[in-house]
Amino acid sequence: MGAAVGQKKGGRGRHRPVSDINVTPMVDVMLVLLVIFMVTAPLMTAGVQVDLPKTEAAPIKGDDQPLSVTVDAHGEVWIQETKVSMEELVPKLQAITAQKPETRIFIRGDKTIDYGRVMEVMGTLGSAGFSKVALVTEVKSGETGPAKPAKKGAR
Repeated sequence: MGAAVGQKKGGRGRHRPVSDINVTPMVDVMLVLLVIFMVTAPLMTAGVQVDLPKTEAAPIKGDDQPLSVTVDAHGEVWIQETKVSMEELVPKLQAITAQKPETRIFIRGDKTIDYGRVMEVMGTLGSAGFSKVALVTEVKSGETGPAKPAKKGAR
């Protein structure tokens, strides 16, 4: 009285191989890759290793991505992750910011470097007409960001 499930009406059924693709392993691999990229992406933001000075000022929030000019512990100057000489600094920054002249430039100076070297870079940028220049420090809790502007009348 029982009925056979999955068989043709009049006899034995032929078993056909399943031609569907199992996507579960592929989705698992893609999720693992996504997690790896999400974890490693923040580590790739600052290519030149510098030891930033500490400050209690709160970081300034901005909506566009700034350029990073770094003065490392040896006094060498870098634009993002490219080493440049002082003579090349302004022409390269002008070429980079030609399309967007209001680009913010963050100067990251190693805390062991002479203050005069960082000010030399900052002065060069200021005299070249770059108006949105800020120094980057490390907030004592470990966050990094540009230094907060000094209050008027403070010395």
